Amino acid sequence: MPWLQVRLAISPEQAETYEDALLEVGAVSVTFMDAEDQPIFEPELNTTPLWSHTHLLALFEADTDAELVLAHLRLLTDAELPEHMHEVIADQDWERSWMDNFQPMRFGQRLWIVPSWHAAPEPDAVNLLLDPGLAFGTGTHPTTALCLEWLDGQDLKGYEVLDFGCGSGILAIAALLLGAKTAVGTDIDVQALEASRDNAGRNNIAAESFPLYLPEDLPQQPADVLVANILAGPLVSLAPQLATLVKSGGSLALSGILAEQGEEVAAAYAETFDLDPIANRDGWVRITGRRR
Repeated sequence: MPWLQVRLAISPEQAETYEDALLEVGAVSVTFMDAEDQPIFEPELNTTPLWSHTHLLALFEADTDAELVLAHLRLLTDAELPEHMHEVIADQDWERSWMDNFQPMRFGQRLWIVPSWHAAPEPDAVNLLLDPGLAFGTGTHPTTALCLEWLDGQDLKGYEVLDFGCGSGILAIAALLLGAKTAVGTDIDVQALEASRDNAGRNNIAAESFPLYLPEDLPQQPADVLVANILAGPLVSLAPQLATLVKSGGSLALSGILAEQGEEVAAAYAETFDLDPIANRDGWVRITGRRR
């Protein structure tokens, strides 16, 4: 079934007014979209920032009269409409399209991330079964890829791993499948812990091998390997705590860091770790090192 799409070019201050108005006149969905490729990094806690130039997309049933919708919007907002357009767009099998875009991915020499609807390309490789979900971490983002490739290159046999900011659990589960004895996961988001638990079950990871905690409940037990794919700000402020969570001689891998933030993050760990050269991919970096 085709749809009528109405697009409005708005400022952040207009967002709530026009979202409410569009829903009032019968939109079945309303979506905000960046109009100028302006990234937003590290928003304040409990905020939902919008871009300075935002497009508001609303879908209506195909037989909706576009001019009538626009007229009602003017009445509801008591103002002339911002720049706008409307068009009829064809329907498609959105679920099938989404699934087709998520293919098995290889990281390093041994590790594959495989969605549930695909057969493993290399059945004898280390295959981590993972579907896209609500928690961050599927391997498609450069920071996750950098961490997975680093884990693939480590000898983790018998090691204890800590995944700080575990999200989907992808890094901890990868470490376990690559030979780690245990992996502890922690995240501030309860939903992320639930996603980690579900993904562990999908990969036949026993609960006792992958305990999960909110940060305030995390045992302060140093690990052989700590991975943290979060954001530069928290990595800098948490540096003293994270350092104590790595055993002497243990390894550290940090990501979620923009290239221009790399030196600042590295400096926060340079006193307690012998750091490797910073790895860079698509404007994001990974920092690794060994605890003195």
